[in-house]
Amino acid sequence: MNTSLANSRPAEILLVEDNENDVILTCEAFRLSKLSVNLHHVNDGEECMAFLRKQGRHADAPTPDIILLDLKMPRMDGCEVLAAISSDETLRHLAVVILTTSAEEREIFRMYNLRCNSYIIKPVDFDQFSDTIRQIGMFWLLINQAPPAGAFVARKSRGV
Repeated sequence: MNTSLANSRPAEILLVEDNENDVILTCEAFRLSKLSVNLHHVNDGEECMAFLRKQGRHADAPTPDIILLDLKMPRMDGCEVLAAISSDETLRHLAVVILTTSAEEREIFRMYNLRCNSYIIKPVDFDQFSDTIRQIGMFWLLINQAPPAGAFVARKSRGV
């Protein structure tokens, strides 16, 4: 998303997290960041994929500008979600930020192989966590230049 988009509408962020305390902390951290965001939350990977594919109760879900994805979840974990996003031509352009407690090198390497855009280890201190969320928002919503909405659909229909 570019700066003009950030000024024209709130960013759509999908938080995929099963830990209610982390959900509350993330909501509070975004509130403190003063960034204009609509934070959507799902509890597991299956619900994430339904949200992204606009299925069932998520039929009217917005396409997220950023997905904040935890790894350790029930039913469908973050690794499975990332693999599904990466293999789906209609979803693979989405920005996926892994936000997890795992600092295992093997896990980090695996997530980048599956095409995550960023891997961030959750700080345990709230002030550090809040600052991390603010920095994620600043980078992905204001500094990073993403393709315009719909660009991937248009390219596919033109055979590009």
